[in-house]
This record gives sequence, structure tokens and C-alpha cells, in this order.
Amino acid sequence: MEIEQRVTESSLLASFSDYADAQRLVDRMSDDGFPVESVRIVGEGVRTVEQVTGRMTRGRAAASGAAGGAWFGVLIGLLFGLFTAGAGWLYLLLISLLIGAFWGAVFGFVAHWSTRGHRDFSSVMTLQAVMTLQAQRYEVHVDQAQAAQAARYVL
Repeated sequence: MEIEQRVTESSLLASFSDYADAQRLVDRMSDDGFPVESVRIVGEGVRTVEQVTGRMTRGRAAASGAAGGAWFGVLIGLLFGLFTAGAGWLYLLLISLLIGAFWGAVFGFVAHWSTRGHRDFSSVMTLQAVMTLQAQRYEVHVDQAQAAQAARYVL
């Protein structure tokens, strides 16, 4: 599915400090049958917010790499374990975990060391939007052809 890119002249209808207020205006317009295809909510002054969780050291980078490598090793061990007869799959799983943790620690250490201190901190991005886009204001724009008709919604 391809998204149609429209570049048209638009007029500022209203400006809000909260996205929910801009959304309510567009919802009200939609409920009244206004052709909302000509409406855009534009975030102005957008900035990113990243939550720093602590200092990143070579040891912490190696530990983080070891944890990721261990998970990778477990997955590889499980994959090969499907083709292993008897109780040997458990031994294979343990060896895969240890090898994955070792190489993960090596790569984590080397990756952090190679930055030469340019990013000596750790941060998180979660589904709870710790790394979010925020705007100073949210503007509701409408195509100029619909501007006069849309003006009645902000009075």
C-alpha cells in the first residue's frame, strides 16, 4: 500500500499546547461531516527525549553483551537441539549459552571501547515511550479551499 503524498497550500486553523485538544477539534469536525481529508495536525518544535539510565563502563558493556549473547546462544542451542537425540540437547544448550555469552561479552566490550568515550552512558527506549517525540504546540491546518468552512469550528 502506497501513501499518497499531498503538498497543498494550507491555512492555520488553530494552535494547541496539547495534542489531545487538537485531536478533539478534528474529531468534532469529523462528527459534523467536515471533509477531514483536508485537515492535518502538525507538531511544531518537535524534540526527542531520551531517558539516561546510568554510566556505561567497559564492564557494563561486556555484561550487557554477554546477556544478549547468552540469549542468542540459547536460541542457536534450541535450534540445533531439535536435531539432537537423547539428553545431549541439554548439554548442547548449555554449551551454546556459554559460547554466546562469551562472544557477546567480547563484542560488547570491543563495541564500547571503539567509541573512545563518545557515548559513556546507557539509556532506554521502551514501549512506554521513554524515547518520545514531543512538540511545543500542535497546529491544526486545513487546505485553503476549506479554510472558510473550517473557521466556524474554532469560534
